[in-house]
Amino acid sequence: MQADDAAAPRTERRLEALEIKASYAEDLLEQLNLTVYAQQQTIDRLQRELRAVVGQLQELRDGLPRGAADERPPHY
Repeated sequence: MQADDAAAPRTERRLEALEIKASYAEDLLEQLNLTVYAQQQTIDRLQRELRAVVGQLQELRDGLPRGAADERPPHY
């Protein structure tokens, strides 16, 4: 029984160390989730803005008069 008595504190320390590591891992995972969420919000906003800019560019392009220099040569 003395071997078991000596192993108990060691096992207790190892268990406590594992619990601490698990706690840090949970905190890190939560921080990473928040970061990913914020980045996705930024990506979504930037995509909306880019679509708006592309739409504005297309409207401007459509409003420009077409000249002879813009037309394709007959061999195309």
